[in-house]
Amino acid sequence: MAHLEQQGETDHGTVFVDGTKLESRAGRYTFCWRKSVEKHLKTVRQKVVDMTERKSLLGLKAYLEELEAGSSFVHGSGCRKSETQRQWEKLDELRCRWEEYEKSLEIMGPSRNSYSKTDPDATFMRMKEDHMRNGQLKPGYNVNVATCSDFIIGSYISSDRNDVHTLIPFMEQLRKNYAGRNIGSVVVDSGYESEENYCWFEAHPETELYVKPSNHEAAKHRKYRTDISRRENMAYDAQTDTYTCANGKLLQRTQEKKTHTASGLEIATSVYECNECDGCPLKEKCIRACGSKKPLEERYKVIYVSKRFARQRQAMEAKISSPKGCLLRVNRSIQAEGNFAYVKQDLDFRRFLLRGNMKVAAEWLLFSLALNILHLHHKIQNRRLGSDLKIPSSFPAGL
Repeated sequence: MAHLEQQGETDHGTVFVDGTKLESRAGRYTFCWRKSVEKHLKTVRQKVVDMTERKSLLGLKAYLEELEAGSSFVHGSGCRKSETQRQWEKLDELRCRWEEYEKSLEIMGPSRNSYSKTDPDATFMRMKEDHMRNGQLKPGYNVNVATCSDFIIGSYISSDRNDVHTLIPFMEQLRKNYAGRNIGSVVVDSGYESEENYCWFEAHPETELYVKPSNHEAAKHRKYRTDISRRENMAYDAQTDTYTCANGKLLQRTQEKKTHTASGLEIATSVYECNECDGCPLKEKCIRACGSKKPLEERYKVIYVSKRFARQRQAMEAKISSPKGCLLRVNRSIQAEGNFAYVKQDLDFRRFLLRGNMKVAAEWLLFSLALNILHLHHKIQNRRLGSDLKIPSSFPAGL
C-alpha cells in the first residue's frame, strides 16, 4: 500500500466497503447450535437439582468430592458397585456434560448462535453458493473489504453473520492502520445501515458516510407508498407530536422506551398508540398480524419510532439521491462488489484453506496482496493508472 500511495494510485479520499461470505475449511456437518446447547444444559441442571439440590457447577463438584471421600469405589469384573458409586458415576457424567455445554456457550459468546466443532471461529451462515439447492447452512466467515481505486486497502474477518455489526470495528481498524491520513468518504450498501453506525459517523465528522437506506428500493414501488400501515405514509404533526392514520384518527405518544446496544449506545424509541380503532373499516389493512394471538377485533394500532434514526435516514436519503451520491453508489457496485465477483467467479476462490480467525485473516491478506498486484498489472497494461472514480456517460458533466 505504501508503494501505491507514493505512486498516487490511492489517496483514501473515497473508500468503498462491502462484505461477502466465504466458506470455512471446517466440515459442513460439524455444527453446534446455541438453542440445542441451552436446551440440553437446562435439562442437565434440572437433573442435578433433583438428585443433589445443588444449582451450580461448583456445588456439584463439591458434592461429588463428598461422595468420593465417604465411600470406597470398586472397578473391574466380578465387583459389585454400591448404590453410592452408581450415583457418583451418573452425577460425574452430568458434570462432564455440563462443562461441555458451558464451554460451547463460551465459544459462541453473546452474539453467535452456532459454531463448527472443527473450526470454532467459523459460524454457520447461508451462502449464495447453494449446490444442493436447499438453503443449507455452511460454516464460514464474513469477509469485509475496503477498496480505493480498485485496490484493497483493508479487510476485516468476522464471525458475525450480519454486516451491520462489522462496520464500526472495521472503521476503527482502518483509522489505526492509516493513522494521520484522513478517510474522506465511506460508501456502503444497505446491509450496514443502523442507528449505531449513523451515530458513530456523526461522532467522527471528518469521515462522511454514504449508505443506502434499507427501504430505499422498496419505497420506489406503489405497493410501499400506498401501504397505510406504514409510519412513512402517515401525516406527522411536530407541534402536537402525533401521527394521523388513513382514517383520520390520531396516534398519540404514550411512552418512550430506552434500550442499549452491545457497545452501550442508548436508543430512545417512542411508542404511539391509537385508541379509536374499534369499528374502523380500514383496520384489517392498517394493523398487521405480526404473529399476535389476539383477535383483530381486540387489537389497536401501535407504532414504534426512533426519532433520531428517522432523522438520520431522511438526511441520508437526500444525500445518496444527489448526483455525487449516485456516482459513489455506482462506483461502489463496480469496485467493491467487482472485487468479490472477480475473486469468486474468475479466480474460483470460495473456500478458505486454513482454519481459525487468525490463519484465515493471514490467508486473505496474502490473497489481497496478490489481487492488488494483479490489478496494478491490468491498469499498467490498459493505461488506466491514476483512474479513481468511473463516471458513466449518462451522468452530468463536472462530476
